[in-house]
Parts: sequence; C-alpha cells; structure tokens
Amino acid sequence: MSPLSVLPSLGSQGVAKAAARKEAVLFQGFGWESHKHEEGWWRHVKARVPDLKKAGCTHLWLPPPSQSVSPQVPAPPRLAAMQAGPAAARAQQQQQPGRPHPTGYMPGQLYNLDASKYGNKDDLRGERIDWGSWAITSNDPTFRGSGNADTGADYAAAPDLDHANPALRKALTEWLAWLQDHVGFGGWRLDFVKGYGAEFVDEYISKTVGRDALNVGEYWVDMSWNGSELAVNQDGARQALCNWIDANKMSSAAFDFPTKGILQEAVGKTQYWRLRDGQGKAPGLLGWWPEQAVTFTDNHDTGSSQQHWPFPGHLMGAGYAHVLTHPGMPCVFWEHYFDWGHELRETIDKLVQLRKRNNVLSDSKLEIKAAHHDLYFAVVDARVAVKLGPRMELGPLQPSKDQGWVVAASGKDFCVWEKSAGGRE
Repeated sequence: MSPLSVLPSLGSQGVAKAAARKEAVLFQGFGWESHKHEEGWWRHVKARVPDLKKAGCTHLWLPPPSQSVSPQVPAPPRLAAMQAGPAAARAQQQQQPGRPHPTGYMPGQLYNLDASKYGNKDDLRGERIDWGSWAITSNDPTFRGSGNADTGADYAAAPDLDHANPALRKALTEWLAWLQDHVGFGGWRLDFVKGYGAEFVDEYISKTVGRDALNVGEYWVDMSWNGSELAVNQDGARQALCNWIDANKMSSAAFDFPTKGILQEAVGKTQYWRLRDGQGKAPGLLGWWPEQAVTFTDNHDTGSSQQHWPFPGHLMGAGYAHVLTHPGMPCVFWEHYFDWGHELRETIDKLVQLRKRNNVLSDSKLEIKAAHHDLYFAVVDARVAVKLGPRMELGPLQPSKDQGWVVAASGKDFCVWEKSAGGRE
C-alpha cells in the first residue's frame, strides 16, 4: 500500500459532504522541499489559513505530520507517532479564539503504510503489534514476506503490506479511525494506489470518513505515445482510471493524469486540437467521469524541485484557466499560489472566484465549441466562456457585450468571460 493524506474541509460544517465535494476547490499544501522551511512548515501553513479561505479553498491536502525515516517521503517508523510541529500547531489552534476549526477546518496528513513495518511495534493503545514478515506480501521481490500474494503492483522502496490479511486491515482501519476521531482528519489522499486492491480502498474509506467525503487516489496511469509524441487517443489511460474508480465503488476519485498530460502538450506545443476527443468531449477522465476527476497542472512530483513531468511554466496561467473553469474537482498547487509571484496568484484568485460566482461544479455542462491548433474555445453552463491559444480573432465565437459577456480574467494565451446576470436567459 502507499501514502494516505487527509483533505480537510475549510467549508461550513452544515454543508453535506456530497455537496461540498461537488463544489470542491482543493489546494495542495506543500511542495517537495517544504520540510526545509525555517519556521517549520506546519506553523507556516497555519499562518496562511486566512489567505486560503479568502482564496476560496474548500479542501486542503497537507504534508506528512508523522515522524518519518525521510523528510520528503512518508515512511513512518510508527503509525501513531506524530511530529512535534502538527501537535504543537493543533494545540495552539485549540487555544486561540476564532480558530478555523469551528468553521470546518481540519488538519490532514500523508502517510506511507508500506513502511509501517519499520519498528512499528505499538498499536494505538500502547500494546505490542508484531509487524513481522506475515504482514508483507509473499511475492515482494525485495522484502520477501510470508503473507498472501500482493493484490497490486510492487513498490520497491518499501515493503508491500498484505491487505488480504483481516488482522492487518483491522489494525489499519483502527488507526485511520483514530486519525479521524481524535486528530480531526476529514478525508484521505492515497498515493500509488496501483499497489493494492481497490476493494481495500473502499473498505478503509467506508469504515472511516465515508464515500461522500473527498477522497482521491494517485493512479499515475501510463499514457500512450508514438515515439516521443503523445498519441492522440488516450482512451486506454482514462479507462484504467474508470476501472479503478469502479473497483473502489466510487469511494475515491482519481487525479486526472490524462487531462494533465494532454493539456500541457496542447499548451506547450500549440496543439489545442488535442483538447477535444472524437466524440466532442474533453479527452481525459474529465470527459468521461468529471465527478470523479481531480484536475491539476502540477504537484510535488511532476513539478516543484523534482520536475518529473512539469507543465510549461510560462503558460501556467492558461493551464489554470482550463482547470478552474471546467468541470471536475480542481487542485491548486501551493508553490504556484504563494511562490510564483503576484500575477499568477491574482489569476488564480480571479478564476476561483469566477468559478464560485457562477456555481461551476464537478458535473457542470461543458460545450467545446472549437479545438484547432491555435485555439480552444469552450462554454460551461452557458455562463462561463474560456479561450486558450494565441489566436486573437474569434469570429462568430467572440463573446459579445451585447449578450452580457464580460471579461473576468486574461493573460498570455488565455481569456475567460462570464455572463452578467442581465445577459442570462
């Protein structure tokens, strides 16, 4: 198995989970080097909570609060051993009048369960747990356990836990319930979900935060390529995500890697024709199952200091113009918002507020009007229009002031309009 992290809500406690999920604007609250922050990352994030709420963030994905054998990778020696930073921040939060928690703010975490073998000898009551070879899959090529066969792909960096073992699942479920009930976590982010059976995802979620919470898995699906060129048809990639979501009984959404890959190829190479598939839909998971798609431009792996698969930085505004105006559940990367300068932050602010003003939801109606090499044009819910690409002349697609369209945000190779209340039918 792989890391889980919580997606705490910053919204109203009275809003139903399912409704909050449809309205979600997720922020990833860390980068690859965040642990190096001089004042401590958790205190730094806590100080930024007012900014996040003002920006329209509804859910926050936070870094590992648990002690780990690595500062970047969540590999805990003990399941319930927390870092001092998160514990201190929570204590300070509980002591302060007007703290965020009463409005629904909850801290979160990222956890690598594969590594829980390392010295994990105590359960949540202080009793001994024998995390011996029985807890590791029998066909793990590196750690060679004595448990059942692996139910997913191998993860070479850490032992693969035997999720087919009921005792192990019970221990993990109790741990997750403790994180939820006693620490306040509100949802799970699961890393490398290829590593174990999707049926266990549903079990862990259903017995803790529930299927209506915002849970999301990282299924980094393989894209199709023709040599060094991204293939036009990515149905295999998005079908793999649909299969995984079906298998976990829709308890967890998935990061939409196909949309990320296609979008950055379209933007970076001026190939905007890629943004419409053969059926006129968006070409990623977004086009097939938007309610289960978490869209993004970059994260701590693809971007940040690792740069494994980065979005074209000089056109990041255009990337967010797509992600934040379209259906799906958008995710904003912390470094883009706080570290990339005023212009990008202002663009993200405008786009998030536009999304909220026009009630763009994960299942909003998307109409793609044009997808050419230098132009992409789409309308969402008949209230928001977005143009991507360097073409300036839109011809009959041009949103008209006479029909109530006004520019809401613009930048290099993008423009977004919204329809004023008087111009709506």
